[in-house]
Amino acid sequence: MSKNHHLLKRKHWIFDLDGTLTIAVHDFNAIRKELGIPEGQPIIKTLESLPVKESRKQKKKLQEIEEKLALNASPAPGVKRLLETLSSQNYFLGILTLNTRENAWTTLKALGLSEYFTRESVIGRWCAEPKPSPKGIKKLLNQWNVCTSEALIVGDYLYDLQVGRAAEIATVHVDPSGSFAWPELADISVCSLNELTDMLH
Repeated sequence: MSKNHHLLKRKHWIFDLDGTLTIAVHDFNAIRKELGIPEGQPIIKTLESLPVKESRKQKKKLQEIEEKLALNASPAPGVKRLLETLSSQNYFLGILTLNTRENAWTTLKALGLSEYFTRESVIGRWCAEPKPSPKGIKKLLNQWNVCTSEALIVGDYLYDLQVGRAAEIATVHVDPSGSFAWPELADISVCSLNELTDMLH
């Protein structure tokens, strides 16, 4: 694993939010059920494909469900230590989430982490085509005016790693279970954010 250690020197880090900076609480199947979306169907894409009026109603419902989750979010172990370490070394931090920018911001405030990010650096699902499309990452890189070799993404799920590959930036997989289901998509694999911070020292 140490062979990719040098990737952590890249100064532009993009994080997934739910399940990466927070403890995963989203029960996506329960959310699908509440919205009447068949199991296994992508939530956002399905809502986008509905007739306008129905789509608007369902998006509002989803927003309410997620708002509640945002306010009750718990920080992932070691998240503050990691962001503090990166900040103190003048890293640029962004978020790419399937949540809305508003909910992402509510979550960051609830966790006391909003000071590490600017609003512009939080890319939510209506800001760019959702993951695994690389458009959100491209948007952040343009904003920061940097090339792909200066950035990496940290996430806990397949989409986070796929989007990193699609955008041609480095990928860090955080998996508390230690099973690392997609080794071919991850440049660095860690069980926790604390482990990641230790690698920075």
